[in-house]
Amino acid sequence: MTEFVLNGAPATASGEHEHLLAALRDELGVMSPKDGCAPSGQCGCCTVLVDGKARVACQTSMEKTEGAEVLTLEGVSEVERQRMSETFAAFGALQCGFCTPGILMRTKSMIDKKGSALTRDGAARLLGGNLCRCTGYTKILDAVESLAAGETPVALNPKGVGSRGVKYEAEPLSLGDRLFIDDMVPDGLLHGAFHLAGHARADVLAIDTSAAEAVPGVVRVFTRADVPGELRSGLIHKDWPIFIPVGGRTSYTGDVLAMVVAEDRPTARRAAELIEVSYNVLAPFTNPLEVVKSSEDAVWELDGNVLSTSTYSRGDAAAALGSAAESAGHVVRQTFQTQRIDHAFLEPESTLAVPVAAGEELPLTNPTTGAEAVDFNRLMVYTGGQGIWDDRDDIARILDVSKEVIVTELVSNGGAFGGKEDMSNQGQTALAAWLLQRPVKTTFSREESFLVHTKRHPIQMAYEAACDAEGKLTALRVRMIGDSGPYASVGMKVLERAAGHASGPYVVPNIDVEAVAARTNNSVCGAFRGFGANQAQFAMEGVLDRLAEMVGISGWEIRNRNVVSPGVVWGPGQIMDDGCLGAQACLDAISPAYHHAVADGKAVGLGLGLKNSGLGNGFNEVARAVVHFRDDGKVEIRHGWTEMGQGVHTVALQVAVEELGVTAEEIEVIVDSTRDLGDGQTTGSRGTLMGAGSVADACRNAMADGCKVGIDYEGEYRIDWTNSLNDGLENPVIHSTFGYAAQLVIINRESGVIEKVVAAHDVGRAVNPLLCEGQVEGSVHMGLGYALSEGFPCDADGVPVNTTLRSLDIIRPKDMPDVEVILVESPDPKSPYGIKGVGEIGLVPTAGAVAAAMWEFDGQWRHELPMVNMANRERAEAWA
Repeated sequence: MTEFVLNGAPATASGEHEHLLAALRDELGVMSPKDGCAPSGQCGCCTVLVDGKARVACQTSMEKTEGAEVLTLEGVSEVERQRMSETFAAFGALQCGFCTPGILMRTKSMIDKKGSALTRDGAARLLGGNLCRCTGYTKILDAVESLAAGETPVALNPKGVGSRGVKYEAEPLSLGDRLFIDDMVPDGLLHGAFHLAGHARADVLAIDTSAAEAVPGVVRVFTRADVPGELRSGLIHKDWPIFIPVGGRTSYTGDVLAMVVAEDRPTARRAAELIEVSYNVLAPFTNPLEVVKSSEDAVWELDGNVLSTSTYSRGDAAAALGSAAESAGHVVRQTFQTQRIDHAFLEPESTLAVPVAAGEELPLTNPTTGAEAVDFNRLMVYTGGQGIWDDRDDIARILDVSKEVIVTELVSNGGAFGGKEDMSNQGQTALAAWLLQRPVKTTFSREESFLVHTKRHPIQMAYEAACDAEGKLTALRVRMIGDSGPYASVGMKVLERAAGHASGPYVVPNIDVEAVAARTNNSVCGAFRGFGANQAQFAMEGVLDRLAEMVGISGWEIRNRNVVSPGVVWGPGQIMDDGCLGAQACLDAISPAYHHAVADGKAVGLGLGLKNSGLGNGFNEVARAVVHFRDDGKVEIRHGWTEMGQGVHTVALQVAVEELGVTAEEIEVIVDSTRDLGDGQTTGSRGTLMGAGSVADACRNAMADGCKVGIDYEGEYRIDWTNSLNDGLENPVIHSTFGYAAQLVIINRESGVIEKVVAAHDVGRAVNPLLCEGQVEGSVHMGLGYALSEGFPCDADGVPVNTTLRSLDIIRPKDMPDVEVILVESPDPKSPYGIKGVGEIGLVPTAGAVAAAMWEFDGQWRHELPMVNMANRERAEAWA
């Protein structure tokens, strides 16, 4: 046994724990330190104080803990807890909140040591051990500066639409008091662990689970033979198996062969490693250019290696390209390549499934109707997925039960960015709980998360673009091929979106585009912030800058001459409405900073982008929400969107304040999974756009009926007027709404360091400017990493090269340049309050702007991401 002092009181824990974090969470029930990467100690989410010094608990052995004084947020004085949480809330210094408890403990350590002498630069360096994937660190450093100065700003709740105010649940999130799934520990809990594929493409000859089953504490091992229903799940195609059986074939290294369920997590993981699998190893298909030409199928039981092809054309691009040189015009031909990227959300995927016997009420975490007992057995599944109804439907199919048997409850997750749209461990965990009739929780390690979940698509893009002597675009021909990995996920939609956005926010009279999604045996690729638009517009911005040099005009001017305006025909043929005025507004907003930096002799790069909000492409989108007035005076706002840091709960709250005339303090926001609200996936800024519309409609229905207590007032928002890219229409309405953004990257010519980014973003209407700014700052951080350093390559055998968070080369706080955010509000004429969204567009222009600034610095055009060779660490740090 290990004896130490925990939060001022004597504590004893088993010395067998792998590290202090396991002792705190698994034995002592101290949940504010979060597990984002144990035992590598590279995220900082588990930071605690050990003898007054900041330490990551997953790197602190029980031997070093013996006799030490350990302090977690639970043991910090209430006055200090309140001061820190209110300050972080007031500055908007948290989004998903998973990393925030660790950052607060690091902040306490810094201020305890340095007090008011703590500088912003010093804090940025000392925070190097703490990752945040959401905020971009700007507002975190604002909060730390304030705390160091002894200043505590007043954390005010927001009012109606357009007002600044703190994020819903900001304070409990910052203190670690609001539970994530892995913090939930019901009685009788069992733990799951997976045995993953040993090869990216191999026939499975035998699976021997006997050694795992013999381990004390193992309850059962599950394989394909235990699945009563359908084997495959998926968002669009049901092609992703939850287990690969004997006689089957692995298709990437994230395939699951078996699941061990045991009394505790270490036992389950240890036993999973003992499972022996016999393989006939086959050569994997890892090159998308080659796999589309092969007659041999890359993926088990799936025909063909082309997942999808998206095409459209207007005018005669070939003729216009051919005649450009003859008419004193200019032509650029360049092939661009983007990389695979991991989302690196700080909370690894976690699922908890709890059987509910007939006659028992549902163990819902939120107060809501629908928890009543029924006369049949049910399964409660707590999921952090981005589409809880898709999870429910696929789990029901896997278990071969009706949908009514499965109840999925959304537990706000610790970041997603598109990476939690597909099921990861929900299906297998639900299966184990259902068959064992005991609660089962499966939480991935960081390494398992890397292997299993989807990534950003690497896309090769061959661009040919022409303009006339004045720099007006005349033609564009694009051929794209994206590596989608083995299973569909939403890969066909990503390449469809890349194709649709291939021309950026510009007018091109002659255009010819084809985009192919290829199946390979590399990591599965799916949704990720930007969703194909950022890949395509890295290329489009690149050819535009090359054309500007040929014409002899600035990057700002060539964009100004070609930007979309109301009434023009864009991309696939859509006639743009007044919503597109935001593109010119962003250019105008960033113009002073651009021209001032040029006059100062800085190396500058400009990027302009557009990104749709919602699904579009002919999809019938319906969202519903419910307003319910309680007899205790509270107003419940119930919706079906996933809160993952973007602030959809806050949007719902502010719309209700706007429409009902109540205060924020009177409102409770609830994700209601007991009824099918039809919201679908929380993706593409849909939560803000459609959530606001449906909540507003519910509020107006309530007002019309006198806001009676006990009545569920339902509202609906529907987008059913878009067209598919493949409908064959001359002027299809591909998307209902677009957001626009211009970003300026400024490099110091002497140091080669990016010293500032100015980001002008048209959000239509900023529901909460504080949260909007945070979204933009976080997007810029992610966009700079995408442009400069991040990558997730697979080797020739289809095995991911990266195994740790540090190896991803995510930009740390000390390396982030200043970010100035300019919020532009050019309303969309068809959306509620003119909203356009902000989360998706955030990083679309970044890589193009960085490439242009780097060309200004050293005269070299870049066409491949990431743009910095990370083997040269010195130069990499200078560029970052």
